[in-house]
Amino acid sequence: MIYEQSIDYLKGLTKFGINLGLGRIEELLRRLGNPHRRLKIVHIGGTNGKGSTTAMVASILGAAGYKVGRFTSPHLHSYTERFVINGVAIPEIKLVELISYIKPFLEEMVSDGYEHPTEFEVSTALALVYFEREATDYVVLEVGMGGAIDSTNIVTPLVSVITNVSLDHVDYLGGTVEEIARVKAGIIKQNTPVITAAEGSPLEIIREVAKEKDCPLVQIGKQATWVSDKSFLAGQQKFTVYGLKDTYHINLPLIGEHQQINAATAIAGVEVLLSLKGECLSPQTIEEGLSMVKWPGRLEILTHKPMTIIDGAHNLAGAIVLRRALEKYFSGRSIIMILGMLADKERAKVVAELAPLAKTIIVTRSNSPRAGDWQRVAQYAREYVKDVMVEECVEKAVELALNNAGSEELVCITGSLYMIAEARQFLISKDIA
Repeated sequence: MIYEQSIDYLKGLTKFGINLGLGRIEELLRRLGNPHRRLKIVHIGGTNGKGSTTAMVASILGAAGYKVGRFTSPHLHSYTERFVINGVAIPEIKLVELISYIKPFLEEMVSDGYEHPTEFEVSTALALVYFEREATDYVVLEVGMGGAIDSTNIVTPLVSVITNVSLDHVDYLGGTVEEIARVKAGIIKQNTPVITAAEGSPLEIIREVAKEKDCPLVQIGKQATWVSDKSFLAGQQKFTVYGLKDTYHINLPLIGEHQQINAATAIAGVEVLLSLKGECLSPQTIEEGLSMVKWPGRLEILTHKPMTIIDGAHNLAGAIVLRRALEKYFSGRSIIMILGMLADKERAKVVAELAPLAKTIIVTRSNSPRAGDWQRVAQYAREYVKDVMVEECVEKAVELALNNAGSEELVCITGSLYMIAEARQFLISKDIA
């Protein structure tokens, strides 16, 4: 019960909303003794793929024998998933202790006239305190939103990574990819190496900022490349990465061509990170690290008859990646798609990408205050598909899809991470997965 109360306290901080800026986190960490200044950090931002890349970097460093902290958000099933050391989530009792430790500092800040830190700012502070207390060798830190004014940008990393840039969170970050790229490039620090797989105008902006700050820039696709060897088998894919130091033959338990780009980005990040100390890893160690990476909810196969996959394609760029994966890996299969999206996303454009692939679409509601007029998605879907159903309850939507799917058909559950988390938990709890 104490754990549940602590998590309720954290969730209650969402009432302070999304309030970008570094003032509150700076003050909170100052009061906590600035734990981030004693950590060796890889900072990973971007629009899509930053979570997968974070998981990959952490897995590689863990395979090399380092004690590695990993901070990501949001979580799928448990708040503890945000704070991981060498693949193990923080024990509930330790998270309770950390929340109890940090709470008086929050109250003191407010009594001294400061704004109350947001839920994400508190989560960031908890991660930094935890990893400092646990004496981690490295911390891989995923940016929350944007970059320049995201609370994680309080850190001075050894390496900065920007996976890619596309339109997302336009209400906060800007209405063009150029504006968003400028915000995401805010994680670039003076004389700190930068790795990016961005392309086009966002790449030019990242290159410009890197030059202004005297930062070496590694461009994925130019200095580090990849080539696909075979199509996936049972949720694995094999490909070769030509890194900065060596050639790597990868067997990755994540599918999708975008994960090949993420893997090349992660490898380059590790190569640059360790080169700062005059070190390098053997190809075997990097290959082992990537063979063990776990990142659920991203083109994840949960059942086989019928085949059921879940994927958090919560924005247009993610939908394009999912469409390509469905066309490449599951061509010829009839698709029943469960779709639930938040109102602040480009829902019509996402539906335009995905709906033409489906025989049936079941629209459901994401368990989030940002769900808004969630049934509007069904209106968009009917422009492409005759068979469109609406089921507010995610669990009932999953049951409906499974009951209507033939053994050789595909059930694809996609959209908001809140929705796919609920669907995934239901499948696991029912022993379907």
